[in-house]
Amino acid sequence: MSLKKRLWLILGPAVIAIVALLLFLVTPYKLKVNQEVLPGAAISQSANIFKGNAIKQAALSENYVAFMGSSELSRMDPFHPAVLAAKYKRPYRPFLLGAAGSQSLSHFFAMQGINSEISHKKVVFVISPQWFTKQGIDKNAFSYYYSNLQAVTWLKTAKPTVMNRHAAKRLLMMPSVHSDERIAHAVDTIAQGQALSKGQLTYVKLKYNELSREDELFSSLHMNLRTQKLAKAAKQLPAEYSVEHLDKLAMEIGEKKTGNNPFRISDRFWNKRLKDNYRQLKGRQAKFNYLASPEYSDFELVLNQFALDKTDVLFVIPPVNRQWSQYTGLSLKMLAQFDNKIKYQLQSQGFNNIVDLSKDGGEKYFMQDTIHLGWRGWLKLDQAVKPFLTKKQPAPSYRINDYFYSQKWQNLQGDY
Repeated sequence: MSLKKRLWLILGPAVIAIVALLLFLVTPYKLKVNQEVLPGAAISQSANIFKGNAIKQAALSENYVAFMGSSELSRMDPFHPAVLAAKYKRPYRPFLLGAAGSQSLSHFFAMQGINSEISHKKVVFVISPQWFTKQGIDKNAFSYYYSNLQAVTWLKTAKPTVMNRHAAKRLLMMPSVHSDERIAHAVDTIAQGQALSKGQLTYVKLKYNELSREDELFSSLHMNLRTQKLAKAAKQLPAEYSVEHLDKLAMEIGEKKTGNNPFRISDRFWNKRLKDNYRQLKGRQAKFNYLASPEYSDFELVLNQFALDKTDVLFVIPPVNRQWSQYTGLSLKMLAQFDNKIKYQLQSQGFNNIVDLSKDGGEKYFMQDTIHLGWRGWLKLDQAVKPFLTKKQPAPSYRINDYFYSQKWQNLQGDY
């Protein structure tokens, strides 16, 4: 046997396997998501699911509804939207998108893979005042929720519109996009107001196929398994849904969970995060300002995308813990101004479904900690979420205004 034949017998199978793998990765063939994964994925808040497309697309094509936000979605007490929907067999199931550190820019790019799935459908979006700081989204936090799959999914169809140019410029400010310089160059092309070249589009599409196959194969690995936590929380609820009875139960649970501090903060959070250093925080938030931030224009990206998708969105403005804000000096006047500014940005463009809870931070057991909704807070939110998601709503009519991408709007602190 010749040397060439012997080498082929040794190396041939490996070469064939490598070629087959490469072909699999770059072809547009799509693997189906195991439906049994979806209930756990919907409440996992795993970053790999947020960064991917496959599981989100599979869930939102069914009866799952995107609940978009950040760390408040992690507070899974018995009155959390996912628990109430499961316990009372609602015709929808929340799919939680976002966790601590996810803000508007992260959500915009995470939406790119589900535009078809949320088109002409409903979404619940929680706006955190704490996003709107002077510096906007933290670059490390953005990197945690970013993937090149998000970028190429967007780039495949991105035209140099005002929205996409702003998104491109913001993305170029983030170190994570430069992990692939060909993607970064394509993003820069959009930022410059130009369409992608044929060569750039070819690369983007091949990269999309490759990253999509990886997403389909691996996105369900390393999920945060929280199904038992949900089931445990649901067992605390009565068999029949009654707002009066549930509110009484929320009062009882809240009272039991907040016994060791004067701020009605959960004992667990207090012991872990505040007990040893809360005295150092007195008056420390007096200069906090949520009125001037690049986040306002990042938020406009999300609104613009919802408008293009014709998505009917229920926006939630949560409060802060009143007792805690008085202790830390966080300005109630500034918070009221933030409330007015964000509602102006919403309502002037036709986003009129708003649950404004900003004045409820002093209610007993409304908050679980300093800034996150708790027992009675979730229950009050449910009084808006349930009818919004279970009843037919008038078709929204949006009027996007590019002014909200301007630095003038980002920094405006006076009359609107």
